Amino acid sequence: MSGRAAPFYCPYCGDEDLRPSEEGHGSWECGACNRAFRLSFLGLLAKGVTTQARQHDNRQGGSST
Repeated sequence: MSGRAAPFYCPYCGDEDLRPSEEGHGSWECGACNRAFRLSFLGLLAKGVTTQARQHDNRQGGSST
């Protein structure tokens, strides 16, 4: 098991009967609806990074423009 968090609910049916799939990293199987899915991290959004940088600058007394 990796250090990443596991999903708590199936994205299709919402059930908690999940187990890692043999298909590879990030693949899961739902025992309730018999579906398989893969979770992956795509990256950070530029908007989120900008907002966090502004909050940091405002706390430091810097300009946000």
